[in-house]
Amino acid sequence: MDAYVLDWVNLLLRWAHVIVAIAWIGSSFYFVFLDNSLTKPEAPDRKSKGKDVGGQAEDLPDGELWAVHGGGFYHPTKYMVAPKQIPANLHWFYWESYSTWLTGFALFTVLYLYQASTFLIDKSVYAWTPGAAIAAALGFLVVFWIAYDLICRTLGQREGGDRLVGALVAVLVVFASWLACQLFAGRAAFLLVGAMMATAMSANVFFWIIPGQRTVMAQMKAGQPVDPVHGQRAKQRSVHNTYFTLPVLIAMLSNHYGFLYGAPHNWLVLALIMLAGALIRHSFVARHKALVAGKRVPWEHAIVGTIVIVGLAAWLAPAPQPAQARAEPVSFAQVQQVVAERCAMCHNEQVVSKNVQLHTPELIAKNAQSLYQQAVVLKTMPMNNATQITDAERALIGRWFEAGAPTN
Repeated sequence: MDAYVLDWVNLLLRWAHVIVAIAWIGSSFYFVFLDNSLTKPEAPDRKSKGKDVGGQAEDLPDGELWAVHGGGFYHPTKYMVAPKQIPANLHWFYWESYSTWLTGFALFTVLYLYQASTFLIDKSVYAWTPGAAIAAALGFLVVFWIAYDLICRTLGQREGGDRLVGALVAVLVVFASWLACQLFAGRAAFLLVGAMMATAMSANVFFWIIPGQRTVMAQMKAGQPVDPVHGQRAKQRSVHNTYFTLPVLIAMLSNHYGFLYGAPHNWLVLALIMLAGALIRHSFVARHKALVAGKRVPWEHAIVGTIVIVGLAAWLAPAPQPAQARAEPVSFAQVQQVVAERCAMCHNEQVVSKNVQLHTPELIAKNAQSLYQQAVVLKTMPMNNATQITDAERALIGRWFEAGAPTN
């Protein structure tokens, strides 16, 4: 019953996490598009700032965009630094970020921290206690944010600082990927790197973007000059967040695919697939600017990212199975022996992981589809390969299933 309840908690948290993550990333993508697509106001009365009839400076926008959607036309405008007066109805974008982090951390706690000995630790990688593994996992989230924030604060304002910060953050991510794969089960390591970067994204919102905007509002209310540095810092962290999105998403998704996190040099696999995501994202960011400027869209970055993914697919492709092994018939007795040795200890009458039982011939036949998907195609089971199932044994199950999963 405990496992059943945990499955429900896992499902509902995962559902909520995906919903709020869509809202956060969707708004992030939209505002990056908006910022890079703004043009100077075209109407004659909006092209230059002067004095209105009351002698006050006109409150004219610095950029605008016309768009059509949902049967109507939209005309968003942007005021650099701040408008002359604070609008009565002002929407803040931050709960999407906070909700994504909170639901994600809750899901990470339920699945990985609460069940550290099963999901977080692989003793063939690094043998330590659950308490130590949990402390180290939480340390990844905190230390990465501190190091990343320090790089941004000390180097981000220099001339050419954006490139320097980008390079150092990339090195930091690669090092963290390598270290995580030396300490944790492959599946947990991939997820942890994604969670680490997502924590930095949400921390950017919490510590820099929203406080900077609140400071601007306080200065306006006090009648003080608005310091543009707050907007500049918020913009810098917002840009970092948009480049983190695709690497974070692929790191989160890849932990469901055993051929990725179970590969030799899995840290390099993770680093390369995140690099591909960042390159593809850059092409879309640059595309918005290019279209406004009437220039060629620099798709070469996305092309390089795609080549990286294709190269990874070729590198990780399984070796061709000898024709003799493919043709060799498989008896159900062979399959039953493999299942008994590698799978049944977690899927039996007493322990019913994921509501799957494999301790009788009837149950093996009933769950043949799931057995094939999880052990042969995805290679996610056994968890962390705790029972040391071999590639030959996976192939044996695969040939049995592809022959119709006979039990005679």
